[in-house]
Amino acid sequence: MTLLTEDQPQPCRLPEPGTRTTGLDHYSVESVDSGESTKEDYLDSMEPVVFGVVEPPRRSRGRLLLHGMVMFGREFCYAVEAAFVTPVLLSVGLPQSLYSLVWLISPILGFLLQPIIGSASDYCRSSWGRRRPYILSLGIMMLMGLTLFLNGDAVVSALVQDTSLKRIWAIVIVMFGVVLFDFAADFIDGPVKAYLFDVCSYIDKERGLHYHALLTGLGGAFGYLVGAMDWGHSSLGRLLGSEYQVIYFFSALTWTVFLIVHLFSIPEIPLFKDGSLDSLPPNALLLLITHCSSGGYGSLHDSMSKELEPDLRPRSFSALMEANSVTSSSKQPNKEQKRMTLKSCLLAMINMPSHYRCLCVTHLLGWTAFLCNMLFFTDFMGQIVYKGNPYADHNSTAYERYERGVEIGCWGLCINAVSSALYSYVQRLLLPFIGLKGLYFVGYFVFGLGTSLIGLFPNITTTLILCSVFGVMSSTLYTIPFNLISEYHREEEVQRKLGTGNPAGQDRGTGVDCAALTCMVQLAQIIVGAGLGALVNMAGSVIVVVLSASTMSLLGCLFIALFIRYVE
Repeated sequence: MTLLTEDQPQPCRLPEPGTRTTGLDHYSVESVDSGESTKEDYLDSMEPVVFGVVEPPRRSRGRLLLHGMVMFGREFCYAVEAAFVTPVLLSVGLPQSLYSLVWLISPILGFLLQPIIGSASDYCRSSWGRRRPYILSLGIMMLMGLTLFLNGDAVVSALVQDTSLKRIWAIVIVMFGVVLFDFAADFIDGPVKAYLFDVCSYIDKERGLHYHALLTGLGGAFGYLVGAMDWGHSSLGRLLGSEYQVIYFFSALTWTVFLIVHLFSIPEIPLFKDGSLDSLPPNALLLLITHCSSGGYGSLHDSMSKELEPDLRPRSFSALMEANSVTSSSKQPNKEQKRMTLKSCLLAMINMPSHYRCLCVTHLLGWTAFLCNMLFFTDFMGQIVYKGNPYADHNSTAYERYERGVEIGCWGLCINAVSSALYSYVQRLLLPFIGLKGLYFVGYFVFGLGTSLIGLFPNITTTLILCSVFGVMSSTLYTIPFNLISEYHREEEVQRKLGTGNPAGQDRGTGVDCAALTCMVQLAQIIVGAGLGALVNMAGSVIVVVLSASTMSLLGCLFIALFIRYVE
């Protein structure tokens, strides 16, 4: 068992540029320019090895950390949204019965479009790579949504004088900002994970996911820390206008810097313009394959002619379908590579193997539980723990108590983020003993138990202490499902190399599988947005929020125990 461990296998060694021999037992390339063998001969003879399992080069720790910085920035902004979205919406006058509906629009769009984005990124022909164009576009959308969400009320107050119109426009602008930010922030996770899988070797994927979890926790901690401070009475708050403008300044700066760092962390190799090797001259193709000590993983190196620079074109698990199409296209030059349409993409998800489907259902239950608690936690602290009222006059004691509860709620969520970062290391220690399935179960169970205790004993001390269990769930949701996806793909690659794999599985890329998991996040938001507001009205108290989270998490525990496939 190697996931989340620091075991370092012997690296795959590439021949020096210009080397003319492969060192394989059967296949020897004497000369590229001699013309003794054609491109098709090489592909035919080496296809089972080349297109079975090919691994990108190893990445340094610094590169992986830079790549993971986008998760720090994303979670920083997510923390700001989670802490302030409900208070901001209630403060501009949105009725309490409708405040959960703001989460419906974004996830509905995401649930419909996420598989298409994931599949489209699998086939993107941009010279900048497959994933980064999508990441950049979604990153800009996140910044726009954050701007409208935190500044909408101030802008409307400055431009509109009529009180009734001011309230309506403030609600519209703030809601649009929340929807746009949430849509982009949820969408960006799939391309980021697929980007990591594409450019990293198997062991680096494990390390990269670990750094993602670590930086996610740290980003959330800093985001909640910024939200917990009283900026309204500070010199910076007076300079920028209000507390929300200060928070926006730090959020926008953090996201912009770390998005740029992420985009330039590890270069992507763009796909061939026509999806085949036919664009290369016949005398420029030389396939060099070496085997790693891990048994079957190698690297693909194209040694060009003297006129061309040596070029490394690694292919990861998500590129297997493209590798297959490259082989067929070289044999049939006029055959175009198959692209996924909406129908074929949905069919690929519906017809996915049962262990993928069970993983998606479990992910849905986990995110439903997590979002029930996280999206309304600061409101829970303000109304239940501190007995405040968000609808009271802004200069009243009841409203001040509510604001104080929101600030303390931010501190609790900061504890959650720190515990998430720390638990990412605890996972590494527990993994050899209980495995991935055991870690999955523990994360859900601890969260379910903790939230039930918060609902039963809603006092300040108990609530703040138990906020640490939120981090256990957060780290679990951000790492374990994607580690399982990586393991499932590795098993399929080995099976295909041995000729025992299921041909139907070749219609899925990693982008689609990551998108399927992210779709569960969107679906969870739809469930929470559609049902939680009505549930609060029926119960007459927001305490039902944490009790609902506990129930869904414990149901997830049962599903993990019965249906999630164990992997070594």
